[in-house]
Amino acid sequence: MSSSKSARRGEVKVIDVSTTDDLSRAKRVLQIEADGLQALSASLDDPFVTAMDILESIDGRVVVTGMGKSGHVARKISSTLASTGIPSFFVHPGEASHGDLGMIDKSDAVIAFSNSGETPEMSDLIAYTRRFKIPLIAITSSTGSTISEQADVALILPQAEEACPMGLTPTTSTTMAMALGDTIAVVLMKRLGFTAEDFKLRHPGGQLGKRLLMVSDIMHTGEAVPLISGDEPMSKVIPEMTGKSFGCIAIVDKTKKIRGIITDGDLRRHMSNQILDRCAEEVMTPNPKLIRPSALASEAVQVMNDAKITNLFVVDDENVVGIIHIHDCLRAGVE
Repeated sequence: MSSSKSARRGEVKVIDVSTTDDLSRAKRVLQIEADGLQALSASLDDPFVTAMDILESIDGRVVVTGMGKSGHVARKISSTLASTGIPSFFVHPGEASHGDLGMIDKSDAVIAFSNSGETPEMSDLIAYTRRFKIPLIAITSSTGSTISEQADVALILPQAEEACPMGLTPTTSTTMAMALGDTIAVVLMKRLGFTAEDFKLRHPGGQLGKRLLMVSDIMHTGEAVPLISGDEPMSKVIPEMTGKSFGCIAIVDKTKKIRGIITDGDLRRHMSNQILDRCAEEVMTPNPKLIRPSALASEAVQVMNDAKITNLFVVDDENVVGIIHIHDCLRAGVE
């Protein structure tokens, strides 16, 4: 039977193709781009610090712009800035010439991505920043280009081989531009004192929000917290402990500083006809596992898992302020 007839009958012709060449090419791409990042790291100097000084000093927003592939990089960097506490938005250079320049205020700063430094669509935006004295930070591969000459500070990407075999498709250059934009965002967030709590406020949904939930967000407080004075008899401790349904109770002094806890296990270990005549301090376990209200809920889960317990009392300066149960964490999606 001929191969053409076999093909017409739907038979699949198996071709033995080695993956060696593909893997070699893939590794070469990654090595070329990694070399570009190494060169970028080595090239950072005073202009980068100047750019950070400008961005830290503004009262407005960071406007990020770029055309084509540089535009995609710019959009991503603007999003990263906004999610790390730095007000930012993207402006398309073409739309800027048709009214969107009005979105840029004198209190803002502009970061412009242009690999060649001669992007025609960028000319009106550059002129606008110069006219109204709006700080302009250029990220380009071309020293002496129009944008690098006009900018208040130019961050020059080092010359590096594009990973494209023809040397034409932006690959290494866009990787370096993206990495430099991320570097700006991270350094700036550190300068501005951005915290995990700030990050959580901007990422309330999804896994990021769950991972950044604090103990104080889901703990039980007030009357729901089982606690009692250490000198109280067990005849009072047990009803209080049973009524709160956590299977434990905190033993505190007059200022609510924790001295120990009593659990269901402690009751079993001390079970006798005389247990009701004993006081809480005689039955309690001292030095219990505790957690801070500012700790991440994921940390509380880890503590409970490691200690093989299901509850943690939450203390602030040794004062009991709440209690958290493993089920509270699981309901909130924290694992």
